[in-house]
Amino acid sequence: MNHMTGDHPNAVGIAGTRAEPRERSYPGVPYNASHFNEPCSINDYRNEQEVRNCDLVGLHDLNQSLEYVRGKLVEFLNVLISHGVVGFRVDAAKHMWPADLKHILDATADLNVSYGFPTHARPFIYQEVIDLGGEGISWNQYKNIGRITEFKFGAELGKAFRGNNALKWLRNFGKCCTDWNLMPSGDAVVFIDNHDNQRGHGAGGNQILTYKDTRLYKMAVAFMLAWPYGEPRLMSSFQFNSSEAGPPHDKRGDILPVTINEDMTCGNGWICEHRWRQIYDMTCLPAGTYCDVISGLKRDGGCTGKAIIVREDSTAHIQIAANEEDGVLAIHIDSKL
Repeated sequence: MNHMTGDHPNAVGIAGTRAEPRERSYPGVPYNASHFNEPCSINDYRNEQEVRNCDLVGLHDLNQSLEYVRGKLVEFLNVLISHGVVGFRVDAAKHMWPADLKHILDATADLNVSYGFPTHARPFIYQEVIDLGGEGISWNQYKNIGRITEFKFGAELGKAFRGNNALKWLRNFGKCCTDWNLMPSGDAVVFIDNHDNQRGHGAGGNQILTYKDTRLYKMAVAFMLAWPYGEPRLMSSFQFNSSEAGPPHDKRGDILPVTINEDMTCGNGWICEHRWRQIYDMTCLPAGTYCDVISGLKRDGGCTGKAIIVREDSTAHIQIAANEEDGVLAIHIDSKL
Protein backbone atom coordinates (compact mmCIF):
# COMPACT_ATOMS: atom_id res chain seq x y z
CA MET A 1 0.00 0.00 0.00
CA ASN A 2 2.85 2.42 0.76
CA HIS A 3 5.01 1.77 -2.28
CA MET A 4 5.75 -0.24 -5.38
CA THR A 5 9.19 -1.64 -6.32
CA GLY A 6 12.65 -0.15 -6.46
CA ASP A 7 14.52 0.39 -9.73
CA HIS A 8 14.74 -3.19 -10.98
CA PRO A 9 15.93 -3.38 -14.61
CA ASN A 10 13.74 -6.39 -15.52
CA ALA A 11 10.61 -6.28 -13.37
CA VAL A 12 8.25 -9.20 -14.00
CA GLY A 13 5.53 -10.14 -11.54
CA ILE A 14 4.78 -13.73 -10.56
CA ALA A 15 1.77 -13.68 -12.92
CA GLY A 16 3.89 -12.37 -15.78
CA THR A 17 2.98 -8.67 -15.53
CA ARG A 18 5.84 -6.46 -16.69
CA ALA A 19 6.77 -3.02 -15.35
CA GLU A 20 9.30 -0.27 -16.00
CA PRO A 21 10.20 0.79 -12.45
CA ARG A 22 12.77 3.42 -13.50
CA GLU A 23 9.97 5.16 -15.37
CA ARG A 24 7.58 4.48 -12.48
CA SER A 25 5.34 2.70 -14.95
CA TYR A 26 3.29 -0.25 -13.69
CA PRO A 27 0.76 -1.15 -16.43
CA GLY A 28 -0.71 -4.01 -14.43
CA VAL A 29 -2.41 -1.60 -11.99
CA PRO A 30 -2.01 0.78 -13.88
CA TYR A 31 0.23 3.39 -12.22
CA ASN A 32 2.47 5.95 -13.91
CA ALA A 33 4.90 8.57 -12.62
CA SER A 34 2.08 11.01 -11.78
CA HIS A 35 0.80 8.64 -9.08
CA PHE A 36 3.98 8.79 -6.99
CA ASN A 37 5.56 11.34 -4.69
CA GLU A 38 8.66 13.14 -5.93
CA PRO A 39 11.78 10.94 -5.58
CA CYS A 40 13.69 11.53 -2.34
CA SER A 41 15.40 9.47 0.35
CA ILE A 42 14.68 9.09 4.06
CA ASN A 43 17.66 10.36 6.01
CA ASP A 44 16.05 11.74 9.17
CA TYR A 45 13.40 9.69 10.99
CA ARG A 46 12.61 12.72 13.15
CA ASN A 47 11.22 14.45 10.04
CA GLU A 48 7.69 13.14 9.49
CA GLN A 49 7.38 14.77 6.06
CA GLU A 50 10.47 12.90 4.90
CA VAL A 51 9.41 9.60 6.47
CA ARG A 52 5.98 9.70 4.84
CA ASN A 53 6.69 11.27 1.47
CA CYS A 54 10.09 9.84 0.50
CA ASP A 55 11.10 6.42 -0.81
CA LEU A 56 11.56 3.75 1.87
CA VAL A 57 14.87 1.99 1.04
CA GLY A 58 14.49 2.99 -2.60
CA LEU A 59 10.91 1.73 -3.03
CA HIS A 60 8.77 4.11 -5.08
CA ASP A 61 6.40 5.94 -2.73
CA LEU A 62 2.75 6.14 -3.79
CA ASN A 63 0.91 9.44 -3.34
CA GLN A 64 -2.09 8.26 -1.35
CA SER A 65 -3.67 11.70 -1.25
CA LEU A 66 -4.69 11.13 -4.89
CA GLU A 67 -8.21 9.77 -5.30
CA TYR A 68 -7.04 7.52 -8.14
CA VAL A 69 -4.39 5.85 -5.96
CA ARG A 70 -6.84 5.52 -3.08
CA GLY A 71 -9.37 3.94 -5.42
CA LYS A 72 -6.91 1.35 -6.76
CA LEU A 73 -5.90 0.34 -3.24
CA VAL A 74 -9.52 0.02 -2.11
CA GLU A 75 -10.27 -2.00 -5.24
CA PHE A 76 -7.44 -4.41 -4.43
CA LEU A 77 -8.46 -4.82 -0.78
CA ASN A 78 -12.07 -5.42 -1.78
CA VAL A 79 -11.03 -8.25 -4.10
CA LEU A 80 -9.38 -9.93 -1.13
CA ILE A 81 -12.44 -9.34 1.06
CA SER A 82 -14.64 -10.91 -1.62
CA HIS A 83 -12.52 -14.06 -1.31
CA GLY A 84 -13.14 -14.28 2.44
CA VAL A 85 -10.19 -12.35 3.88
CA VAL A 86 -11.06 -11.19 7.41
CA GLY A 87 -8.48 -8.45 7.93
CA PHE A 88 -5.22 -6.81 6.95
CA ARG A 89 -1.78 -6.15 8.40
CA VAL A 90 -0.68 -2.78 7.05
CA ASP A 91 3.05 -2.96 6.41
CA ALA A 92 5.15 0.21 6.87
CA ALA A 93 2.12 2.10 8.20
CA LYS A 94 4.22 4.86 9.73
CA HIS A 95 5.42 5.74 6.23
CA MET A 96 1.84 6.70 5.29
CA TRP A 97 -0.14 9.73 6.43
CA PRO A 98 -2.78 8.58 8.96
CA ALA A 99 -5.55 10.59 7.26
CA ASP A 100 -4.84 8.93 3.90
CA LEU A 101 -4.67 5.47 5.44
CA LYS A 102 -7.93 5.95 7.34
CA HIS A 103 -9.69 7.20 4.20
CA ILE A 104 -8.61 4.09 2.28
CA LEU A 105 -9.45 1.54 4.96
CA ASP A 106 -12.79 3.15 5.83
CA ALA A 107 -13.79 2.83 2.16
CA THR A 108 -13.35 -0.95 2.05
CA ALA A 109 -16.32 -3.29 1.84
CA ASP A 110 -17.83 -5.14 4.80
CA LEU A 111 -16.75 -8.74 5.27
CA ASN A 112 -18.31 -11.26 2.89
CA VAL A 113 -21.35 -12.82 4.60
CA SER A 114 -21.13 -15.88 2.32
CA TYR A 115 -18.11 -16.95 4.40
CA GLY A 116 -20.13 -16.90 7.63
CA PHE A 117 -19.38 -13.35 8.77
CA PRO A 118 -22.27 -11.36 10.28
CA THR A 119 -23.86 -8.52 8.36
CA HIS A 120 -21.88 -5.26 8.42
CA ALA A 121 -18.81 -6.87 10.04
CA ARG A 122 -15.68 -4.85 9.32
CA PRO A 123 -12.16 -6.07 8.48
CA PHE A 124 -9.75 -6.40 11.40
CA ILE A 125 -6.94 -3.89 10.87
CA TYR A 126 -3.55 -3.77 12.49
CA GLN A 127 -0.69 -1.54 11.48
CA GLU A 128 3.07 -1.96 11.58
CA VAL A 129 4.32 1.11 13.42
CA ILE A 130 7.76 0.63 14.98
CA ASP A 131 7.81 3.23 17.75
CA LEU A 132 10.68 2.87 20.19
CA GLY A 133 10.73 6.61 20.92
CA GLY A 134 12.96 9.39 19.64
CA GLU A 135 11.33 9.74 16.20
CA GLY A 136 8.93 12.22 14.66
CA ILE A 137 6.10 9.68 14.36
CA SER A 138 4.20 8.04 17.21
CA TRP A 139 1.94 5.01 17.38
CA ASN A 140 -0.91 7.07 18.86
CA GLN A 141 -1.34 8.90 15.55
CA TYR A 142 -2.77 5.62 14.19
CA LYS A 143 -4.92 4.39 17.06
CA ASN A 144 -8.21 5.59 15.53
CA ILE A 145 -7.59 3.44 12.44
CA GLY A 146 -6.97 0.03 13.99
CA ARG A 147 -4.61 -1.79 16.31
CA ILE A 148 -0.86 -1.22 16.27
CA THR A 149 2.14 -3.52 16.57
CA GLU A 150 3.79 -3.28 20.01
CA PHE A 151 7.38 -4.28 19.30
CA LYS A 152 8.53 -3.64 22.86
CA PHE A 153 6.37 -6.55 24.06
CA GLY A 154 8.43 -9.30 22.39
CA ALA A 155 11.72 -7.59 23.17
CA GLU A 156 10.91 -7.33 26.89
CA LEU A 157 9.72 -10.94 27.11
CA GLY A 158 12.89 -12.00 25.30
CA LYS A 159 14.96 -10.24 27.97
CA ALA A 160 12.99 -11.92 30.75
CA PHE A 161 13.04 -15.47 29.42
CA ARG A 162 16.71 -15.22 28.44
CA GLY A 163 17.43 -14.37 32.08
CA ASN A 164 18.46 -10.77 31.44
CA ASN A 165 15.54 -9.52 33.54
CA ALA A 166 13.89 -11.25 36.48
CA LEU A 167 10.67 -13.07 35.59
CA LYS A 168 9.08 -11.74 38.79
CA TRP A 169 9.12 -8.25 37.28
CA LEU A 170 6.47 -9.38 34.79
CA ARG A 171 3.77 -9.31 37.46
CA ASN A 172 2.61 -5.87 36.23
CA PHE A 173 3.71 -6.32 32.60
CA GLY A 174 1.85 -3.94 30.31
CA LYS A 175 -0.27 -2.45 33.09
CA CYS A 176 -1.16 1.22 32.85
CA CYS A 177 1.18 3.79 34.31
CA THR A 178 4.13 1.42 34.90
CA ASP A 179 7.74 1.66 33.77
CA TRP A 180 7.13 -0.81 30.92
CA ASN A 181 5.93 2.08 28.74
CA LEU A 182 3.75 -0.13 26.53
CA MET A 183 0.73 1.24 24.68
CA PRO A 184 -2.74 0.53 26.17
CA SER A 185 -3.84 -3.08 25.85
CA GLY A 186 -6.82 -2.23 23.64
CA ASP A 187 -4.56 -0.68 21.01
CA ALA A 188 -1.86 -3.36 20.85
CA VAL A 189 -1.14 -6.40 18.71
CA VAL A 190 1.56 -8.42 20.47
CA PHE A 191 3.95 -11.14 19.33
CA ILE A 192 7.18 -12.82 20.37
CA ASP A 193 8.77 -12.47 16.94
CA ASN A 194 7.81 -11.60 13.39
CA HIS A 195 9.20 -12.27 9.91
CA ASP A 196 11.63 -9.35 10.20
CA ASN A 197 13.06 -9.43 13.70
CA GLN A 198 13.43 -13.22 13.79
CA ARG A 199 16.08 -12.57 11.12
CA GLY A 200 17.74 -9.67 12.94
CA HIS A 201 15.88 -6.97 10.99
CA GLY A 202 13.53 -4.39 12.48
CA ALA A 203 13.06 -3.84 16.21
CA GLY A 204 14.15 -5.95 19.16
CA GLY A 205 17.77 -6.77 18.45
CA ASN A 206 19.38 -9.86 19.95
CA GLN A 207 16.75 -10.19 22.68
CA ILE A 208 14.16 -11.59 20.25
CA LEU A 209 13.27 -15.25 20.74
CA THR A 210 12.57 -17.44 17.70
CA TYR A 211 11.78 -21.07 16.92
CA LYS A 212 15.53 -21.70 17.13
CA ASP A 213 15.35 -20.96 20.88
CA THR A 214 12.82 -23.78 21.16
CA ARG A 215 12.37 -24.16 24.92
CA LEU A 216 12.42 -20.44 25.73
CA TYR A 217 10.22 -19.67 22.74
CA LYS A 218 7.50 -22.08 23.89
CA MET A 219 7.60 -20.53 27.35
CA ALA A 220 7.36 -16.97 26.04
CA VAL A 221 4.50 -17.74 23.63
CA ALA A 222 2.60 -19.58 26.36
CA PHE A 223 3.03 -16.54 28.61
CA MET A 224 1.79 -14.24 25.84
CA LEU A 225 -1.34 -16.33 25.26
CA ALA A 226 -2.11 -16.46 28.98
CA TRP A 227 -1.30 -12.86 29.86
CA PRO A 228 -4.20 -10.34 29.64
CA TYR A 229 -2.57 -7.75 27.40
CA GLY A 230 -3.07 -6.92 23.74
CA GLU A 231 -4.28 -9.05 20.83
CA PRO A 232 -1.77 -11.91 20.46
CA ARG A 233 -0.43 -12.95 17.06
CA LEU A 234 1.25 -16.31 16.48
CA MET A 235 4.19 -16.84 14.17
CA SER A 236 4.28 -19.59 11.54
CA SER A 237 7.76 -19.85 10.05
CA PHE A 238 9.89 -21.85 7.68
CA GLN A 239 13.40 -23.03 8.46
CA PHE A 240 16.22 -20.68 7.47
CA ASN A 241 19.97 -20.44 7.95
CA SER A 242 20.45 -17.08 6.25
CA SER A 243 18.50 -13.89 6.93
CA GLU A 244 17.78 -13.61 3.20
CA ALA A 245 16.69 -17.24 2.69
CA GLY A 246 13.36 -17.85 1.00
CA PRO A 247 10.81 -20.58 1.76
CA PRO A 248 11.53 -24.29 1.17
CA HIS A 249 11.73 -24.97 -2.57
CA ASP A 250 12.85 -27.53 -5.12
CA LYS A 251 15.62 -27.23 -7.72
CA ARG A 252 13.32 -25.32 -10.06
CA GLY A 253 12.50 -22.78 -7.37
CA ASP A 254 8.93 -24.02 -6.83
CA ILE A 255 7.81 -23.74 -3.20
CA LEU A 256 7.51 -27.12 -1.47
CA PRO A 257 4.14 -28.16 -0.02
CA VAL A 258 3.57 -28.21 3.72
CA THR A 259 3.54 -31.80 4.97
CA ILE A 260 1.80 -32.69 8.24
CA ASN A 261 3.44 -35.19 10.59
CA GLU A 262 1.58 -37.67 12.80
CA ASP A 263 1.98 -35.38 15.81
CA MET A 264 0.38 -32.52 13.81
CA THR A 265 3.67 -30.65 13.37
CA CYS A 266 4.94 -29.70 9.92
CA GLY A 267 7.70 -31.13 7.74
CA ASN A 268 9.42 -30.31 4.46
CA GLY A 269 11.26 -27.36 6.00
CA TRP A 270 8.15 -25.69 7.42
CA ILE A 271 8.21 -24.85 11.16
CA CYS A 272 4.52 -24.06 11.82
CA GLU A 273 4.93 -22.86 15.41
CA HIS A 274 1.14 -22.52 15.63
CA ARG A 275 0.94 -26.34 15.46
CA TRP A 276 3.24 -26.95 18.41
CA ARG A 277 1.34 -28.67 21.22
CA GLN A 278 2.62 -26.21 23.83
CA ILE A 279 1.03 -23.41 21.80
CA TYR A 280 -2.22 -24.76 20.38
CA ASP A 281 -3.30 -26.19 23.74
CA MET A 282 -3.50 -22.72 25.32
CA THR A 283 -7.06 -21.65 26.21
CA CYS A 284 -9.37 -20.28 28.94
CA LEU A 285 -11.09 -22.84 31.16
CA PRO A 286 -13.91 -23.21 33.71
CA ALA A 287 -13.17 -24.14 37.32
CA GLY A 288 -12.06 -27.73 37.96
CA THR A 289 -9.07 -30.08 38.06
CA TYR A 290 -7.15 -30.62 34.84
CA CYS A 291 -4.37 -32.89 33.60
CA ASP A 292 -1.28 -31.10 32.29
CA VAL A 293 -0.94 -32.51 28.77
CA ILE A 294 2.73 -31.54 28.59
CA SER A 295 3.94 -33.59 31.56
CA GLY A 296 1.49 -36.48 31.22
CA LEU A 297 -1.74 -37.98 29.90
CA LYS A 298 -5.30 -38.23 31.12
CA ARG A 299 -5.85 -41.94 31.83
CA ASP A 300 -8.58 -43.89 33.68
CA GLY A 301 -9.95 -40.75 35.30
CA GLY A 302 -6.53 -39.67 36.56
CA CYS A 303 -3.44 -37.91 35.26
CA THR A 304 0.02 -39.40 34.71
CA GLY A 305 1.54 -35.91 35.03
CA LYS A 306 0.70 -32.79 36.98
CA ALA A 307 -2.87 -32.11 38.11
CA ILE A 308 -3.80 -28.43 37.98
CA ILE A 309 -6.71 -26.87 39.87
CA VAL A 310 -8.45 -23.94 38.17
CA ARG A 311 -10.28 -21.95 40.82
CA GLU A 312 -13.64 -20.20 40.56
CA ASP A 313 -11.87 -16.88 39.97
CA SER A 314 -10.21 -18.39 36.84
CA THR A 315 -6.76 -18.48 38.46
CA ALA A 316 -4.48 -21.44 39.11
CA HIS A 317 -1.21 -22.03 40.95
CA ILE A 318 1.43 -23.05 38.40
CA GLN A 319 4.87 -24.32 39.34
CA ILE A 320 7.56 -25.23 36.79
CA ALA A 321 11.00 -26.25 38.01
CA ALA A 322 14.07 -24.75 36.32
CA ASN A 323 15.40 -28.20 35.37
CA GLU A 324 12.19 -29.60 33.83
CA GLU A 325 12.42 -30.90 30.27
CA ASP A 326 9.59 -28.63 29.10
CA GLY A 327 9.36 -25.14 30.54
CA VAL A 328 5.70 -25.15 29.58
CA LEU A 329 2.46 -26.38 31.12
CA ALA A 330 -0.82 -26.73 29.20
CA ILE A 331 -4.36 -27.78 30.08
CA HIS A 332 -7.47 -27.82 27.91
CA ILE A 333 -11.18 -28.52 28.25
CA ASP A 334 -10.83 -32.22 27.36
CA SER A 335 -8.10 -32.71 29.98
CA LYS A 336 -10.53 -31.96 32.80
CA LEU A 337 -10.61 -34.81 35.34
